Amino acid sequence: MIESTKLAAAARAQDASGPMGMLHRYRYVLLAIVVAGALPLTMRSGSLATEVLVFALAALGCNLLLGYTGLLSFGQGSFFGLGSYAAGLVLTHGVPSVFAALAVASVLGAIAAALVGWFSIRQRGTYFVMLTLAFGQLFYFLAYSMPDVTGGDNGLLDIPRPALSLGAHTLVSLDTPWQYYGFVAVVFIVVFALMVRVSNSVFGRTLLAIRDNEARAGAAGYHVSRFKLMAFVISGAVTGLAGALHAMMTGIAPLSNIDYHTSEMILLMTVIGGSDNLFASVIGAAFYVLAADWLSTLWPRWLLLLGLVLIAVSLFMQRGLWGLGERIAAGLRRTDDRGGESTDAPASPASAEGKEPQ
Repeated sequence: MIESTKLAAAARAQDASGPMGMLHRYRYVLLAIVVAGALPLTMRSGSLATEVLVFALAALGCNLLLGYTGLLSFGQGSFFGLGSYAAGLVLTHGVPSVFAALAVASVLGAIAAALVGWFSIRQRGTYFVMLTLAFGQLFYFLAYSMPDVTGGDNGLLDIPRPALSLGAHTLVSLDTPWQYYGFVAVVFIVVFALMVRVSNSVFGRTLLAIRDNEARAGAAGYHVSRFKLMAFVISGAVTGLAGALHAMMTGIAPLSNIDYHTSEMILLMTVIGGSDNLFASVIGAAFYVLAADWLSTLWPRWLLLLGLVLIAVSLFMQRGLWGLGERIAAGLRRTDDRGGESTDAPASPASAEGKEPQ
């Protein structure tokens, strides 16, 4: 019995390390690559396609808190807006380097998330949500009251988008929307692969344990507060990176980027897609951005229509669009199984008569 168990474990390990095992392990990364490659083929606007990937990154950061740690944060807009301001200040008053702007934005988002998380994780439930919302309003009014730094109500204007260069040599120009989309797509795929690696690691599995039963995870010896704080830091870094990419896409860092409405929008994208896995956040961001663009052409009060969609999600799709897709796939599999059972083994005339076939 023990020997057979060891052989089965060895077989599972070999399958996991084989080509099919690797394909199954990184299937969501492959799906993300397919999405990034399909957007230019199906959309005419490079800016709209870029916006889909930018907010997909922001939703990824939110999902690490909501789906994997069980923390409902209304402070994601703060990290997004700070990333926008950081990129704008670096590119207009500092080093005209895209990579420097992205690095500073990610670090500033991580620092702000560490500050918010340090205080917020000390509370639970409603008080945790209220603290994240209060910090969001704090960052908003700081940005509003510092016009010399942030531009105040007007925001930072005329943010350049320098080319990717190595020393004095220009490698890739980012002047056109589709050229910039190509750069954002590469960043999106790299960050998505890293987030998948984090979610599949021991750290990610520990976050799931904390989400499911925080008291039991603490009793098992895990430092729950430390894991929550690290989740906040990673989420803030990814969201700040998304804010920087958005500022370079639009050429401005508006005050609305740090408003609590941005936090609500990022949270809605995460909920619409579903918090079961990271790729669901990509689906939610794409659905929200494309639906908002389409509905705004139908009716000026398109937010009312979007509200009806959100009500339908809350009532009938509590696991989001990803959960709906899983239910449809499971129903199709059950239909195929029933069809296979009725056609795979037809009864022979001899057996129907109760006789043994010759």
